Amino acid sequence: MLIHVVKKGETLSFLAGYYQVPVWKIIYDNQIRLPDRLVPGQALLILGSPNETEAEKREKKLNLIPEGYAYPFTYQEYLREAFSVLENLLSFSAGFSMEGALYPPMDLGLRNLAEEYGISVTLVLTPSDDTGIFSNELVSAVASQEEVQNRLVDELEVQVLTKNYRGVDVDFEYIRKKDKEGYISFVEKLTERMHQTGHVVSVALAPKISDNQPGLLYEGVDYQRLGGIADSVLLMTYEWGYTYGPPMAVAPLHKVNQVVEYAVTRIPVEKIFMGIPNYAYDWVLPFERGKTKATTIGNVDAVQIAAENGADIQFDETAQSPWFRYTRNEIEHEVWFEDVRSIEAKLLLASSYGLKGITYWNLLRPFRANWLLLSEMLELEK
Repeated sequence: MLIHVVKKGETLSFLAGYYQVPVWKIIYDNQIRLPDRLVPGQALLILGSPNETEAEKREKKLNLIPEGYAYPFTYQEYLREAFSVLENLLSFSAGFSMEGALYPPMDLGLRNLAEEYGISVTLVLTPSDDTGIFSNELVSAVASQEEVQNRLVDELEVQVLTKNYRGVDVDFEYIRKKDKEGYISFVEKLTERMHQTGHVVSVALAPKISDNQPGLLYEGVDYQRLGGIADSVLLMTYEWGYTYGPPMAVAPLHKVNQVVEYAVTRIPVEKIFMGIPNYAYDWVLPFERGKTKATTIGNVDAVQIAAENGADIQFDETAQSPWFRYTRNEIEHEVWFEDVRSIEAKLLLASSYGLKGITYWNLLRPFRANWLLLSEMLELEK
């Protein structure tokens, strides 16, 4: 396994000869849609080359549990590639009413496919109603009313037992400060109930870097107490670059590192999963807050856009993320995405802290080179 960054003038036939691998394999592994247009700065995963030394392989050794979120409508083709590597699937998502009645996802297809690959499935609980709309009021209802907590816990137990889920992942965001204690109480009650039947609870945590970090995203989240109760936690280490914000990396490595560095002082490392984004953003320039917004695209799409528009791909060494600009119809764009370089950097960061694993948000878009990279790095552990 090697990562090659394309230089101007390089061709697939040249690379195939240099690394002693077939052209078709480079095209297939990297999902190259325009094989006659390699992009300067494009990172290619090269598998099966005799050029890599044993020392280089040992440096990339991983001991992580990989998992990922998926919607019930995710293409099975994409899931099958991910399932060749993942150990756990998080089914997104179950909502509930103000009275605590559960709205389970229609995920039979997901569960059947996961079973075919021997992958466990965790039910994701979000504060969303039967239309899928998220609401702080639902968080408050669970946090402040014991009867709502009890009903929701009861109904979650039924779902977990009847549909053979591994457990429940609680993904509550924008928890108000006034709901902090009630939310912790709910997670504690749910965990106690799940443990009675041999099931587990995980909790998704906003990316904090200090105990008293201000802001609606952070004030209701207590890393130490939630990390002490739940069996595992997910650090949502993405969305620095987001739809309504200015162009920047979705998960800049130096920012991700700050979150992990704080988290390991509050939560046992053997409980922590680090989030990895499987998506990209395309911004229209100039950025105007409140007026412009980014379009969500896939990482494979990003390289295709660069190829179609003659853009060279740059790499931000601090963020450890690729990006480029292009002009279409006289409108300038800026794209930040993930490639095998940025993914490898994230995997090595998680491994360096001794974390339990990594969690992909989400499996909706193809990224074959990522799954092949992960498979190769995990294989070294066996």
